[in-house]
Amino acid sequence: MNHQSSLSEMLNYQEQAFQYLVENQYTKAASLYEQLINTEPEVSSHYWYLGLVLLLQGEESEAQMTWLLRIGKAPLEEVDLWTIELIQILQIEATRQETLANYSVAWAIRQYIKQINPNEVNNLLNILKLQIKLENFTDDDLSDLGIIEIFKTEQDIELDCQLLLQVVQELLESAPLEPGTLELLELCLPYFSDNQSILNILLPASMKIAYNLKQPHIAADILEFYLRLDAENREVLLCLAAFYQNSGNYLKGIKTAKIGYSLAEKLTDKIFGIFVILRGLLSAGGYWEEVKSACQDLENLMLTLIDNQSLALFEELSFRLITSFFCVTHVKDDPAIVRHILNKLSQIIEVHTQSKAGDTSKRYYQQNLKVKKTKKTQKKLRIGYLSHCLRRHSVGWLARWLIQHHKQEKFEVYLYFVNYNLLEDHLQNWYENQTLYSRRLGTNSWDIAEQIHQDEIDILIDLDSVTLDITCEVMALKPAPLQLTWLGWDASGIPNIDYFIADPYVLPDLAQNYYTEKIWRLPHTYIAVDGFEIGVPNLRRTDLEIPNDAVVYLSAQRGYKRHPETTRWQMKIIKEVPNSYFLIKGDAEEEAIREFFYTIAAAEGVESDRLRFLPLDLTEAIHRANLAIADIVLDTYPYNGATTTLETLWMGIPLVTRVGEQFAARNSYTMMINAGITEGIAWTDEEYIEWGVRLGKNEALRQQVAWKLKSSRQTAPLWNGKQFTQEMEKAYEQMWHKYIEDK
Repeated sequence: MNHQSSLSEMLNYQEQAFQYLVENQYTKAASLYEQLINTEPEVSSHYWYLGLVLLLQGEESEAQMTWLLRIGKAPLEEVDLWTIELIQILQIEATRQETLANYSVAWAIRQYIKQINPNEVNNLLNILKLQIKLENFTDDDLSDLGIIEIFKTEQDIELDCQLLLQVVQELLESAPLEPGTLELLELCLPYFSDNQSILNILLPASMKIAYNLKQPHIAADILEFYLRLDAENREVLLCLAAFYQNSGNYLKGIKTAKIGYSLAEKLTDKIFGIFVILRGLLSAGGYWEEVKSACQDLENLMLTLIDNQSLALFEELSFRLITSFFCVTHVKDDPAIVRHILNKLSQIIEVHTQSKAGDTSKRYYQQNLKVKKTKKTQKKLRIGYLSHCLRRHSVGWLARWLIQHHKQEKFEVYLYFVNYNLLEDHLQNWYENQTLYSRRLGTNSWDIAEQIHQDEIDILIDLDSVTLDITCEVMALKPAPLQLTWLGWDASGIPNIDYFIADPYVLPDLAQNYYTEKIWRLPHTYIAVDGFEIGVPNLRRTDLEIPNDAVVYLSAQRGYKRHPETTRWQMKIIKEVPNSYFLIKGDAEEEAIREFFYTIAAAEGVESDRLRFLPLDLTEAIHRANLAIADIVLDTYPYNGATTTLETLWMGIPLVTRVGEQFAARNSYTMMINAGITEGIAWTDEEYIEWGVRLGKNEALRQQVAWKLKSSRQTAPLWNGKQFTQEMEKAYEQMWHKYIEDK
């Protein structure tokens, strides 16, 4: 009976001591554990807990001494057993401390586990995870801890795979560009048995690395690792193809896209697959026969999708399909067909999006109705600008004047940064500093729409159009009462977008016939800038072995815009103008684009030594300065320049453009008209060639155009950002008044 009473008393002491430990009453806990040791000196766990309490009190030397003295008394055959028992107690406490977010304490405990067992890989992984949480991780930690060496040298490692998965995820979030992160990822992949779990981590991480951190080659490495586990994953192959293309590895991107496309079975997957192929072919430049064939296939697939809707297919719809059709306008100028497909498909997908949204969509609708009834006397309109391009991007360079000149006393301006750029970007920083209401957002369209709804935006302006599926989905959810598209591209055809901003020139008079959005034409121009920053040129004619008295033509566009028919016109111009040279500049696959131009030049009787291929410049400012090397710039068709046209006109350089029917084929036309010149505007293929030859042969005409352009800086609507802003603000007010008054 006395023995049972004594045992019960010891158990009570243990429970009380542990309770003191949990309550951070370390002095009381240490006192009880010392009593337990005096009473039961043979029970090792009392020593382990006493040392733990001392450690938690900061008495590290005493803790170590307590553990070492006890282990030193262990029979040889029980040393390992006692060590395991100590480690287990320390691990339990480290886990408890981590749960309490006491990361420094948990880290310290695990350091002692490491001293006892340096190669316990799960403990090392936990230390790594804690260092990430404590924000003191460096790439050296992976080698210092010995984790990489263990994976390299040891076989049959006893791993906590869920822990390993967590560590990989946290490394990719906190240190995605460190070489050690990729090395560990590659080494540990064979230990994952569930491909989907690791893919759920790697795919979004690779997207972030490629698009937010602008490191597509590293993103490609990550997906290449995954393909070792699942070589025929269609989604991974298509993402990988895009990363290759963004890295400038166009041929590999095209090849990989074709493999991904070959694995597609569903109609929607085939559409996206052929888009990635097209994206690669167009970016590389020069693969025109393949481009034409792929574009026709894409168009046919789109029409099949529109004509053969089914419930099963309905579940696969997303606005990613809309972004696929962006390519077609680079190939042909046929707005009636393009708009028909975009409008129909956007309508179908919007219905699907609204259906998925359910109560959320109804809530937005009710709020918008409430706004219509109650905001007649509102003092300020809340204007929201939604884009992933408010950074060093063409849209970012051009939209800044509107943001800068907004009247703060009349409008509250909100900026929504979709897929916020994590790298240092001075233009993105500039935008953030222009308003009190800047929202750094990710890629979840539902979260973005909810933020807009919570901000009670009155008029939401989409700057991305069909170039980004995320923005399309936000607009389809209709988080704001009035929604419109401006600047980023042509209209998307989404029914929940009310207006498309244009001007008297950028769309033909009958364009409303094939738009679902109401075209709102500003009085002069749909875009204006106050000017551009100009750097110091680093390109001279002597660098290119071009005589000073030569006539220099220039075309600075991406491979996307290199249409063979337009290139033939350009070669005809070069042939007709003596002592002329043609400079070609822009992103493309070097060998393919050279072959493309050389082949067409030879067919038109132009010597290849009259062509010069220029590298890209380090900055936009240097690029603009280097434009001065040209006497005439030759525009592209059916997709004109936009930012490049504005830069050309600002630098006072004559431009030749071919006017078409679609929005993308009329950008240069409206910009030239709004800069006060008509010289160089061609309405037929023949006129394009005629203007090119005339400007090349007539130096006086070139000087006259250059003088008019430079004089226009003081008077033309194109260079008056403040006036343009006033016209946009007036449009907003008129739209809002119409919205409030309409029954």
